[in-house]
Amino acid sequence: MSDDDVHTEFGEAVNMTAGELEKWLKTDESREAGQHKDGGESVGHESGRRIVTILRTKKAELSEKDGRHMRKVVGYVHRHLAQRPSGDVEDTTWRYSLMNWGHDPCK
Repeated sequence: MSDDDVHTEFGEAVNMTAGELEKWLKTDESREAGQHKDGGESVGHESGRRIVTILRTKKAELSEKDGRHMRKVVGYVHRHLAQRPSGDVEDTTWRYSLMNWGHDPCK
């Protein structure tokens, strides 16, 4: 996948703005969702903080490491969307986990 393709797919997968994501990451729901390493910060929460930085970085200034993370985000969002539970998802851990990765399925 080319860098342009990654950037396009990342833009489609991440439907929250840097400001929206930053505000979300400050909530208890955000901190509690996802898999936690040794009781610390969840993988998704850590990813969310990185996504905020990527969203605020000019495309030309993104590093190879940023590109790898963008690919990881696209993969996570696609896999997680495929596991959508039935019914209203507004107040679910499934949605909160996705939001930590920059995607709000209720948007």
